[in-house]
Amino acid sequence: MRKFKTTSIRSYTLKNGEKRYMFKVYLGVDPLTGKQKDTTRRGFKTKKEAEIALARIKLEVSEGTFRKQRAETYKDVYDLWIKQYEKNVEESTFIKTLGIFRNHILPKIGNYKITKMNAHICQRHVNEWANKLKKFRTVKSYASKVLDFAIKHDYIQTNPFSLVELPKNPKKLQFHEVYNEDENENFYTKEQLIKFLQCMKQESNPKAYTLFHLLAYSGMRKGEALALSWKDIDFNKNEIRINKAISRGKDNKLYVKSTKTGMARTIKMDTNTMYILKEWKKYQRQELLVLGYNAIQSNQLIFNNNKNQFLQPNMTTKWLKRVLTKYQLPIITTHGFRHTHCSLLFEAGVSMKEVQDRLGHSDIKTTMNVYAHVSKNAKEVAVNKFEMFMAI
Repeated sequence: MRKFKTTSIRSYTLKNGEKRYMFKVYLGVDPLTGKQKDTTRRGFKTKKEAEIALARIKLEVSEGTFRKQRAETYKDVYDLWIKQYEKNVEESTFIKTLGIFRNHILPKIGNYKITKMNAHICQRHVNEWANKLKKFRTVKSYASKVLDFAIKHDYIQTNPFSLVELPKNPKKLQFHEVYNEDENENFYTKEQLIKFLQCMKQESNPKAYTLFHLLAYSGMRKGEALALSWKDIDFNKNEIRINKAISRGKDNKLYVKSTKTGMARTIKMDTNTMYILKEWKKYQRQELLVLGYNAIQSNQLIFNNNKNQFLQPNMTTKWLKRVLTKYQLPIITTHGFRHTHCSLLFEAGVSMKEVQDRLGHSDIKTTMNVYAHVSKNAKEVAVNKFEMFMAI
């Protein structure tokens, strides 16, 4: 039978003034590392509870059935998992993931004992997320990742989230949502886009006009556009090299990262867009000169702020809201101009594969999902073709 070093139970006081008891048990020497092993238990409300727990651990060690508990609750396992997760993803992805756990997952299941979680508990919370969140599947997926990690580290044997049934109709549509589908489409028709750009041009904000024109005629992501420097533009070949993007990381700071797919791409541009970029380049140099900055350098940002640093991404929302409100234009988001470009490419007869390459989709399914939301014009062309075919 293993002999234990003298173990004392001692008390300590919580911030709220309540007394608790704890102890540390010596477990011998780890044969693999040669280092001393011990385990600590705390949080007992009475000394008697601590004595019982201590006696149980000593008995388990003596019988060879003791397993040192490094993590007991879901939150404990999450704390271990998130450290590893941070090493494998982009900083911006990590920050978004922290938000998902902080806002939706940990408040609900963080205090559950990891060994007590079952399919019934997981199903209940997935149903709750489904009733409140549009992207509840993403929340469920992240919650499940922690339990997958727990399996790998031998805390549990199975993942109860794998037995959960995802609600097919998680949120009932209201009457206006069913009968006003087009109001929720986040893109412009050709005519709407032309009208928007005309209004934007009247605002005497050449930076905003150039940016939105570029988004609409290139289909690039906002983060990609805001990371562009003049060395990425080839005016001789009418090409733009897209190999980076800006995103928000720790401490709310902007930083440069790779594109969303991690792949660079070069896209051809129309002559009018390139002309608008040239005009903006001239205007920018004069503007920066007044502010005391030298803009004649290859790494000069195309879209800068007053300190010649990255433009804050939320500026596009402010510019957009102003124009949409002033001219009473259909509501659209900044990302909607990427969908607009995609939709108009399809209307122009560009192939699915060409659209995928131009927009930088890593998976053709993403392109197909956008195609499923083509504009009214494309829908009318489709039904006209069908009508002509049936008339023959």
